[in-house]
Amino acid sequence: VSVLAWRYYLDLPALLYGSSNSVSGAGYTDINAHAPLLWAKIAVLLLLALAALASIFIRGLRLIVVGVSLFVLVAAASFIYPLLVQRFSVAPNELQKESPYISYSIAATRKAYNLATVEERDLTGSSTLTAQDIQDNRRTINAIRLWDQGPLLSTFAQLQEIRPYYGFMGVDNDRYKINGEEQQVMLSVRELESEKLPNRNWINERLIFTHGYGVTLGPVHQVTPGGLPVLFIKDIPPSTTVPDLKIERPEVYFGEMTNEQVYVRTKQQEFNYPEGEKNQFTTYEGTGGVSLGSYFRKLLFSTRFGELKLMLSDDITAESRVLFNRNIKERLSQVAPFLTLDRDPYLVISGGKFYWLCDAYTTSDRYPYSQRARINNQSLNYIRNSVKAVIDAYNGSVQLYLSDERDPLIQTYARIFPALFKPLKEMPSDLQQHLRYPEDIFRIQTQVYATFHMDQPQVFYNKEDQWEVASAGDRDGQPDLMEPYYSIMKLPGAKAEEFLVMLPFVPKNKQNLAAWMVARCDPDHYGQMVVYRIPKQKQIFGPKQIIGRINQDAEISGQLTLWGQRGSKAVFGTMLLIPIKESLLYVQPLYLQADTGKIPELKRVIVAHGEDRIAMGETL
Repeated sequence: VSVLAWRYYLDLPALLYGSSNSVSGAGYTDINAHAPLLWAKIAVLLLLALAALASIFIRGLRLIVVGVSLFVLVAAASFIYPLLVQRFSVAPNELQKESPYISYSIAATRKAYNLATVEERDLTGSSTLTAQDIQDNRRTINAIRLWDQGPLLSTFAQLQEIRPYYGFMGVDNDRYKINGEEQQVMLSVRELESEKLPNRNWINERLIFTHGYGVTLGPVHQVTPGGLPVLFIKDIPPSTTVPDLKIERPEVYFGEMTNEQVYVRTKQQEFNYPEGEKNQFTTYEGTGGVSLGSYFRKLLFSTRFGELKLMLSDDITAESRVLFNRNIKERLSQVAPFLTLDRDPYLVISGGKFYWLCDAYTTSDRYPYSQRARINNQSLNYIRNSVKAVIDAYNGSVQLYLSDERDPLIQTYARIFPALFKPLKEMPSDLQQHLRYPEDIFRIQTQVYATFHMDQPQVFYNKEDQWEVASAGDRDGQPDLMEPYYSIMKLPGAKAEEFLVMLPFVPKNKQNLAAWMVARCDPDHYGQMVVYRIPKQKQIFGPKQIIGRINQDAEISGQLTLWGQRGSKAVFGTMLLIPIKESLLYVQPLYLQADTGKIPELKRVIVAHGEDRIAMGETL
């Protein structure tokens, strides 16, 4: 009986994590009906426990029967009374009754998702754009991204994988100082796919083909005359046209595609890269992995990996080492399993070497009054980007830096594991220049802010100003929501261009532009979030409306039809929203891909401004 009373006591704080029609967390009925009845159950059960104890000394079960009867009455009331309160007290006066709790939910949700400090600014959205405006923002115009991850990945794969056993996992966005000016680039890491080796055997997969090699890197805004991307770094061994991006250690032993264990410093030389009719070989010189120096260690690892050949191989020497847990996400999960990892680690070139940067989050689903969301199929109502992880692509060393020391969860973990985390200021300054606000948390924050930007209970209750992330089309009958995109641009009112991530909003179930949100990435303003709001009385076309206008344009639709008749298909790139002072530009690249080939070429750029100005040209 006492244990049951304790269970009901634990149900009291659980009220703060529930939800009703209007409130995330405890509402009027929870506080004024469910909670008092839970306390009543606890009191009755404790009295019943005392009655059971007294029955040892007093004959008869009268006290127990009375206690059980009283508990049954309270239990019945706990089903009936809240329903009566909700139907006859709350429902007719819901806004008045729930207003205090709606205020709690708004405040808690904004704090739980780190939205309490979002700066809101008004933007007139004026449709007047002059040549002088373009000239004054020439760097923003020149930096507009013309390459998308999808088409660029296909192009990189066709042009730069070089051999069938190399592969590109994805395309990463970053920025580098090139010729004294910060430029946005896209890069892909050339990793080894051992399952694609022409001759798969234990020696090839474990001793010879051990690592990937090099990267392909190019600016997001430059195109060759043939419609292909300009490449600053290409080929094997890496050749670079930019002195600032020299690569001295191109081998990639730890990456996103890499997973199986390999043995290095063996009698077999490792394949490094192909060169003409010959192959170049190397021997691992790093500090990664674990030594296989003794017979007992070989026995242990042979048992661990289920590889008898490890025990029998004459190629393994006292100097040999085993590299395992080489997938960077798996490696981080082994080091800090209590952190949630961002889906998109990205590679940084620093000091001639490769480093993986991966954002990690502390999450919880136990923040009172906070709205729930999902990340990587995980339900949560609290999130912080508290850790920046750095993994050496050659040695596999892992360093974890605290990027949000105010987070109480990471403070607790740091006290439990005092040697695991370092202050962010101890991260090498060159790597700090490449920190970016992560997409996963920004995606969640925009989805939550679309509703919780309404901070007045009555407005929130009526949902009269609810937004949603803009869509650029439909997929399977549902809106295909836009994804966050990185760009270098000058924000309205700012003095200089900066690297940031952004997403536009439209009103719920509408298509006109309502606002757009940015998260700033450069060190001086890192993590600052700004929302630019369009006046409600002003009509500014949203991305889906602009795409509709593009599809109706006679010149554009005619060109698309012509290409379709020549055995090619047009692939539209991401619709980008570019602010120019108080005006807005929409820019969309258009790629052409032959039916018999897989190399998308950038053939046109479409620009839209205002309600009736749409142009398509061969260059921006």
